[in-house]
Amino acid sequence: MSETGAHLGSLYLLDEDKRVLLMDAWQGIPTAIAKAWSRMRVTEPTPVAVALRERRLVWMADQEELARTFPGAALALPYRFAVATAPIRAGDADWGAVLLAWPSDQAELAEERRHTIEWTCEQMGTALHEAHLSGVPVKPGGRPRMLSPYRRRFIDPDAGLAALDCLNGLPEGYLALDLDGRITFLTAPAAELLGESPSQLIGERPWEALPWLNTPEYEDRYRAAVISQQTTSFTARRPSGQWLAFQLYPAPQGISVRVTPSTMARDPDHLIPDPVLASGRRMEASALYGMLRLATTLTQAATVQEVVDLVADHTLPVLNAQVLAIVSAESGRLVLIGSQGASQERIERFNKWSTTSSAPEGAPADAKEPAFFASRRELRTVYPLAVDDPLSAYAALPLTMPRRTLGTLVIGYDRPHHFTAEERATLTSLAGLVAQALDRARLYDIKAKLAQSLQARLLPSRLPHVEGLETAARYLPATHGMDIGGDFYDLMQLDEGYAAAVIGDVQGHDPTAAALMGQVRTAIHAYTAAGADPGEVLAQTNRLLVDLSPNRFTSCLYFTVDVGRQLLEVANAGHLPALLHHPGGAVQLIEPEPGLLLGIEPETEYKSIHVALPPGATLVLYTDGMVEVPGTLLDDSIADLILRLTRHAEHPLEELADALIEPMAIVEHRLDDTALLLLRSAA
Repeated sequence: MSETGAHLGSLYLLDEDKRVLLMDAWQGIPTAIAKAWSRMRVTEPTPVAVALRERRLVWMADQEELARTFPGAALALPYRFAVATAPIRAGDADWGAVLLAWPSDQAELAEERRHTIEWTCEQMGTALHEAHLSGVPVKPGGRPRMLSPYRRRFIDPDAGLAALDCLNGLPEGYLALDLDGRITFLTAPAAELLGESPSQLIGERPWEALPWLNTPEYEDRYRAAVISQQTTSFTARRPSGQWLAFQLYPAPQGISVRVTPSTMARDPDHLIPDPVLASGRRMEASALYGMLRLATTLTQAATVQEVVDLVADHTLPVLNAQVLAIVSAESGRLVLIGSQGASQERIERFNKWSTTSSAPEGAPADAKEPAFFASRRELRTVYPLAVDDPLSAYAALPLTMPRRTLGTLVIGYDRPHHFTAEERATLTSLAGLVAQALDRARLYDIKAKLAQSLQARLLPSRLPHVEGLETAARYLPATHGMDIGGDFYDLMQLDEGYAAAVIGDVQGHDPTAAALMGQVRTAIHAYTAAGADPGEVLAQTNRLLVDLSPNRFTSCLYFTVDVGRQLLEVANAGHLPALLHHPGGAVQLIEPEPGLLLGIEPETEYKSIHVALPPGATLVLYTDGMVEVPGTLLDDSIADLILRLTRHAEHPLEELADALIEPMAIVEHRLDDTALLLLRSAA
């Protein structure tokens, strides 16, 4: 940070499962913001996670670029600043990432700064890797550490006293806030203008110590000055009727504030409104900030488990809570939908209890109204069975939709916890966000199961046995939308040692695509059984599709395999080339002249070619989900597939299929489905 001139920064390390980035240290960031960003899934669309996933430095020059690339992060941090994130790695091992920020006054990251960041991350990666090899790995701490700024010079205390005398002699007031917004210094004129004694203000946040400043907008001006390192200002009215103007100037370790009497009360454009929530309670800006970030993050949750993980990741650190669970009452039993922070022993004990005991009416986990228990004693007063519970405080929040309750959000604390009125309002609002996300996720889960069932019925349940031919197939659904794709494969036995193989991709990822895929497979089966050659099969299927669905197109690659004659015959309708691995190690691309996609022009003809099939050769048919990678040329992706094929070609066919599909299988969010069909002739 010192060498690059960054005013804020943070260090993230991966957890043991390599799925979550945990903030280990930070500097220059308000504690409330640091807590909210202290846990981050590696799959999240944030600059830190992307830098780690893509193993590159990410640079965002200003708020506009951040909003275009990472809208969720920009909405949660609506301030002007430039940010760089870089991965910490050594060889093929990922260890974490670094985030640095500067005022947004530079279009590009200076080459010297880039070199410093990359060199430092390389050194950290090497140190972490060596520690791991030595058997003493460096692990992220339980809580992030706040680092003190690096001081380049010594400050004379006498100079500070002289400065204080000088400032006290001026009519306006001056005060200093640390990064958490607490007053660390104020002059006598400032205390007089604010209407409180210095002893009542030192160590306090102005918006908490002074009721007339207790609105989110005033705290937000302080946050904007800290994050953007730009001067901010506002005016506020004291109970006496006097207006004061506040000017906030960023300083190395916080904010310097100038307070002067204001005459801008007659100019509404310079005034910041002082709203009160509908409930009549004021909510802290930090709570509003956390709710805003959670709301933007929950839009990414597609499944129930993702809702649980995201809510826990973004709320437990902010609330200083230890356990989060979502339960629902079904047929008189409590069912644990998901949890985080609870030990396996507690989960097993709950599951055992829930299958043998009924849920008492009005129990905390079946609450009809929000319930808050500051201690075990309060909990046992309402729920006597909670005698062995190790947690000391609970919030039980019903997840209510307009006409039904989905379940209960339970937040647990390992120490007694007093819930203030503001905190209760915040937690109740949190439950509303979670209920909406959970309702969407449940609907998604139902649709996903329906889609997967439909997909499974449209693909072959098993491949037929063909004499002299070994076969294997794999299919991966997309993880986006309803999980219904149009990729298909099939193998048809025509005679002993003679078969037809097909692979294709119907345009779209919806039920219409799946239905059309079923029609294509049926048509190909019919024309194949009639004895048509590959070119004729595609031509007749094409004419049928033009009539059935003129606005949907299908790519298709069709083979006949004659094991006895060691011969392939193939025709192509706009599909990717097949790969033929020869026993000697060479890989041949089978690229017949591609015809138009099926479903475009009814009179299209498809030419067939013959290709030799040596004993022991392996034929690989695949769809675009295997090779289409954002930012990578198609030829490069096919070359990578050929490399994997060459590396694993001597393995048993089932193991080869697993090796080829593995890079797609480990991707958590697949935007396309993937089909793979392997045929190997007997040696």
